Amino acid sequence: MSNSIILRPHVVSHFLILLLLLSAIYVVQSSNHHDNAHIKRSDFPHRFLFGTATSAYQIEGAVLQDGRSPSNWDAFCRIQGSISDGQNGDIADDHYHRYMEDIEIMHSLGVNAYRFSISWSRVLPRGKFGGVNQVAILFYNNILDNLLLRGIEPFVTIHHNDFPQDLEERYGAWLSPLMQEEFVHFAEICFKNFGDRVKYWITINEPNLFSEMAYEIGIFPPAHCSLPFGRCASGNSDVEPLISAHNMLLAHANASKLYREQFKSEVNGMIGISVHAFMYVPLTDDREDEEAANRALAFNFAW
Repeated sequence: MSNSIILRPHVVSHFLILLLLLSAIYVVQSSNHHDNAHIKRSDFPHRFLFGTATSAYQIEGAVLQDGRSPSNWDAFCRIQGSISDGQNGDIADDHYHRYMEDIEIMHSLGVNAYRFSISWSRVLPRGKFGGVNQVAILFYNNILDNLLLRGIEPFVTIHHNDFPQDLEERYGAWLSPLMQEEFVHFAEICFKNFGDRVKYWITINEPNLFSEMAYEIGIFPPAHCSLPFGRCASGNSDVEPLISAHNMLLAHANASKLYREQFKSEVNGMIGISVHAFMYVPLTDDREDEEAANRALAFNFAW
């Protein structure tokens, strides 16, 4: 889970990154000509999106309410030493009870986009082996309806690091190819229930970062790693990150195919994946420097 600036709601301003960069460029350029430069919304292109973003476990709370099952993060946060200050997401920002207040705050800020994720444990508490939690469907329907009522475009992340702990215990979650089937089933439930109002879907949040944190250095659940990357109770840091990312990428591909073939046309929607990425450029024009930059890009996110 990414660290974020806390401002109700718990904001991870992915969309605002571009805004901040453009603002910085504007200020630098304007400072050469005007002592009191002012940035206006009209300075940005029509349909430019100003938004905020969150993930379910970071904000919702209510971890055992209305049929939600324990997630991998619930289990991880209860292992002594896993979280430096011993905190957890049991209450978090209490978004589950305060979502209307949070939407009003977004509206008051003038944003027109909001990225949030669906809690797998809330919608499908037992994965494929259980029914759909209709209370959870109502919760997310209320969020979508109230966002759209206020002119805020929803960007929905299907999976942002959290899933039912039952899937971890049943077959090792993302280390098993069976997790691909679980994810596609979850995605289909989301498409069927929310696809008439959601135009923009993100299948999985930063699988390359999650595979590293969870299976290489062991600081995300299930806390797998091996020397010299870390000291965990189990894991193989050379192999498991590749297996887990492989399964996540295939799950993404299958869910995307399903969406494009069966659900896209309803709202002319789009679907993609979120990748954690750094930019690398050659230090010089030397061929070896260019190759080094290309290798760094490949190892960081191109794979």
